[in-house]
Amino acid sequence: MMLAVLAIGLMLVVEGLAFALAPSRMEDLVALIARIPPETRRVIGLTMLVGGVALVWLARRMGAF
Repeated sequence: MMLAVLAIGLMLVVEGLAFALAPSRMEDLVALIARIPPETRRVIGLTMLVGGVALVWLARRMGAF
């Protein structure tokens, strides 16, 4: 449970920084993402998912928590 809370907290920090430091650029980013075909967005999402799981696994293996 603590791992989930840590992950959500870190995600909110990163997302919050993006919105706090460059709010107008976020609109440009959303427009750019809307132009990407759905299948490409799916592949990007799955790649990020696998990368995230790998990083969590690596952190746990190294004894981070």
